[in-house]
Amino acid sequence: MTKTIYTNGMIYTLDAGHPKVETVVVENGRIVDVGSHKEMILQWGRAKTNIIDLQGKMATPGLIDSHLHLSGVAFNFLDLDLCGVTSKREMIDKIREKAMTLSPGKWLIGMGWDENLFEDKSTIPTIAELDYVAPHCAVFLKRICHHAFLVNSKALEMSGYHSAIEVPMGGSVVLDSNKKPTGLLLESASNLITASIPDKTYDELIYGLEQAMKHAVKNGLTSVHTNDPLYLGGLDQTYKMYDELINQERKGLRCNLLIDYPFLDQLKERGMYTGYGNERLQIGAIKMFADGALGRRTALLSEPYYDAPGEFGEAMHDQATLYEMVKEVRNHMMPIAMHTIGDQALENILEILEQLPKVKHRDRLIHLSVIRNDLIQRLADPSRIADIQPRFVVSDYPWVKERLGEKREANLYAWKTLLSSGVLCAGGSDAPVEPVNPLLGIHASITRREPSQSNGGWNENEKISMMDAIKLFTVGGAYATNEEHLKGTITRGKLADMTVYSNDLFSMENPDDLLRTKVEMTIIDGEVNTL
Repeated sequence: MTKTIYTNGMIYTLDAGHPKVETVVVENGRIVDVGSHKEMILQWGRAKTNIIDLQGKMATPGLIDSHLHLSGVAFNFLDLDLCGVTSKREMIDKIREKAMTLSPGKWLIGMGWDENLFEDKSTIPTIAELDYVAPHCAVFLKRICHHAFLVNSKALEMSGYHSAIEVPMGGSVVLDSNKKPTGLLLESASNLITASIPDKTYDELIYGLEQAMKHAVKNGLTSVHTNDPLYLGGLDQTYKMYDELINQERKGLRCNLLIDYPFLDQLKERGMYTGYGNERLQIGAIKMFADGALGRRTALLSEPYYDAPGEFGEAMHDQATLYEMVKEVRNHMMPIAMHTIGDQALENILEILEQLPKVKHRDRLIHLSVIRNDLIQRLADPSRIADIQPRFVVSDYPWVKERLGEKREANLYAWKTLLSSGVLCAGGSDAPVEPVNPLLGIHASITRREPSQSNGGWNENEKISMMDAIKLFTVGGAYATNEEHLKGTITRGKLADMTVYSNDLFSMENPDDLLRTKVEMTIIDGEVNTL
């Protein structure tokens, strides 16, 4: 196979042995050499060698998103996208416009609404308002966190809802003073509705998934760790779709598939396990939930919510049940990927992990929005990694201070404390909860504020450096899947994955220049990906 030389660049390898080079030589999808332009051209330049001039642009190892849901991004291409809506009126108008395209009895599915973005401080739409703009179709709208949902009366009717219905454990149907549904459902109560929503066709799903993959690559991502079986028709269909797009059609993006706990037995039956697959597509850890979210006060805290003194949040499972679930995963010699937003949820799962044997792959603790100092050293174990989402700082402040109070603000999104304490950390977006664009995550890591703001940032003692931020989305992502020998740095023998930028991120005087930085090239397997 013809060698390709990427040269005349500012290439930051993140490898201490040669931290910055001008040239990378690749062959058969691997990095075979790095060095100066003169040395590499002299040694490797031949008549049939493909030479790509980076024109002085900056390059890093390929960016990795350690936690997202490509299925959710896919649905944004298929359903009503409410991300970024800034008022109830705008949200209702979008619902009305979508409803006008649907025939009676059809489902209007949407996602991404976030009342914290409502500039006029308006409340969320009521069931009466949803009924008014979409009386003929069933409305089901996921909040951006996927822990709260809005429905109209038609959706309740088509799902067979009645006042005496048994609500799934861990969920609730919010009622008004007359004991009538307000249209708001929390957590697992959504199962009352989703069971009646017709599945999308295979062709629809795979089209949306392909668009989501294109979107990820366009934003500079070379690898993602994605959690999808509950949304793509189960384990078998999810794997089939990814195999078709990645291994058969060679769509480029590398994907590590987090598999939800309910599919654990199916994995065993099919002979699948963490690491099953190839360098493009692999089975990852077993995804589980310990608690909910801060927005709706379902994240499990060790002390009450500041703005709701009698509430501590909700555990998704009692401790004994959670122990048995994790033990079952361990019996399959697999790691967990545990959703833990509250500090009590984190403490609960650490207690369980400390009672069970470690396995080959690292356990992943996802989000860690609220931590305590006494838990940090228990996290600083090479068999564990924190999957953090820096953009949460942007989306959750300032309202999250109302939930926790100033006393506990130091425990919120304490990324610098985690890193300085030796905790392995990987950066992700949790897209579609946050935008796919990893540069926004990097910006949030170093500024801890919204792009439009000019303040010093929320809890600015927890700002991290540009280098540490980039490492979250490169080196950290590799460690999350035990692939540090394959990716994360530009090193001889590793996969030839790189991201090329329009600006040098390390020479920026103003971090907001990140917002004007473009991805010039996404290089996967040594080839410029044109998805």
